[in-house]
Amino acid sequence: MAPTSPSRRVSKMFERSHVAAGVFSGALIVCIVFGGLVLLSPRALADSSIYDGLGGADGVSKIVATATQNFLKDPRIGHTFSETNMARFEEHLGEQLCKLSGGPCDYTGLGMYDAHRGLHLKRRDFSALVEDLQDAMDTHGVPFAVQNRLLAILAPMHREIVTD
Repeated sequence: MAPTSPSRRVSKMFERSHVAAGVFSGALIVCIVFGGLVLLSPRALADSSIYDGLGGADGVSKIVATATQNFLKDPRIGHTFSETNMARFEEHLGEQLCKLSGGPCDYTGLGMYDAHRGLHLKRRDFSALVEDLQDAMDTHGVPFAVQNRLLAILAPMHREIVTD
């Protein structure tokens, strides 16, 4: 997938609620909901309504397949997967999205720090991955509210993934 133009990215960011923008800022997840500030906790957000909003097991599987293709085609981050066992990657990503969204799955992969150690990922790499994941969710009709709730749960992983 080709990188989105700056104007398209800005436009997409304004289309989404401010949770998505908070993913890129790093430390805290803050969202603006109906004009008020709300601090979001991953545990408070993880209920089966996110899993259901993703389309259950079938939806998560489709999103993971599309997102993985997006990651690989993205010239900004595709190279970071050059030595990755993609079948195992997709399996673990699916488990993780299922578990974190409130689905009936167990995550069997490594912790985020151990899985990304030595990759020297930067904030821009993390942001590109988030954009590609959002594009995959858009492709499969996941409502913005569900996307933002999932991204709010994933955002704290930034601290363990970004090492440069």
